[in-house]
Amino acid sequence: MPEVSDDAGTGVGGRRASVPAPAAKAKPASRVRMSAAQRREQLIATGRQLFAERGFDATSIEEVAARAKVSKPVVYEHFGGKEGLYAVVVDREVRALLDRITTALTAGHPRELLEQAALALLTYIEEETSGFRVLVRESPLMSGAANFSSVMNDVAHQVEHILGAEFKSRGYDPKLAELYSQALVGMVALTGRWWLEVRKPRKETVAAHLVNLAWNGLSHLEAKPTLITARRS
Repeated sequence: MPEVSDDAGTGVGGRRASVPAPAAKAKPASRVRMSAAQRREQLIATGRQLFAERGFDATSIEEVAARAKVSKPVVYEHFGGKEGLYAVVVDREVRALLDRITTALTAGHPRELLEQAALALLTYIEEETSGFRVLVRESPLMSGAANFSSVMNDVAHQVEHILGAEFKSRGYDPKLAELYSQALVGMVALTGRWWLEVRKPRKETVAAHLVNLAWNGLSHLEAKPTLITARRS
């Protein structure tokens, strides 16, 4: 009976060649399952970014779901649709901005209060750019969500109380405080929208110039101003 050769496992000089062990199959990485609350927060953050980038009309539920890596029904389950998600995003930004401004108003002197309000708005724009972009875009028709105009109206009401007391102490008609508060807040808001794009000069410089115009204008108010053109006629 012939001998069976065992040369198959040997190398040069009769040494046995080492045979590598078969590579172990890599286990697929397991996805961490989010809780319902965590998923909701993820979708809000995703929607916030998309609404800031594209606006309400140009953003779709498909895009929100794709970026969050979930199915469309998951988004519908949490918010009922795009309008529901948008309303939550805007409501959060409204509260965040109002909280910043309200918290900032700590000084006693009216000029310092104007400085604090202007800086609070500019700081919000600087630190929460996406949120500010969501607010300054037009709200969708028939949406119950607040928008930038309503936020600024709320801020103007706070400024109105400050100006009302100041007007009364100086002998001006306190009923005009509402008009002046709308003008002041509108000036700061529009300047903030411009600064959002250019980001210069520094926010402290922007705030200083805004207050310079507002305060020095308030300091030299005429009790009963009239138009120059009206005086000539």
